[in-house]
Amino acid sequence: MDLDTLVRLERRRTAAASVPPPTRLAVPEGMSQPLGCDAVAVPARYGPRLMARLPRVGCVYEDVDAALWWWIVPADSDVALEWPSPAYYAAGAVVPGAQSAPSLIHSPSGSEVPYTPPIPLYLAWCGATGTTPAWSRAVRA
Repeated sequence: MDLDTLVRLERRRTAAASVPPPTRLAVPEGMSQPLGCDAVAVPARYGPRLMARLPRVGCVYEDVDAALWWWIVPADSDVALEWPSPAYYAAGAVVPGAQSAPSLIHSPSGSEVPYTPPIPLYLAWCGATGTTPAWSRAVRA
């Protein structure tokens, strides 16, 4: 190996070591996850407004470093839903690049499941961002 190759390998190793491993949102003990778990992240400034619009709120986490609120939804809640930007959909409730695990800020009382219903969350998010839901848009031939 020449010096250029060694330098390149060292840079890759250093870059890989500096990326934090993905963090999975931890569902509170005692809650079951019969439908699996995914998560939807939205900017924290929208969080309180969304909570006020939802008929039922599941587990919600706050990532202070990234200024995001994470909502636990059933797995595959992105099927047939185009979550408008700047929302971020995370399969498996895996938080990419988190410096620390987001903190649980809301847990549903009297519930055995951690889910926020995805359709009401989607509609509240569309309303908050002024986006027309995908199924309401005109179809073009």
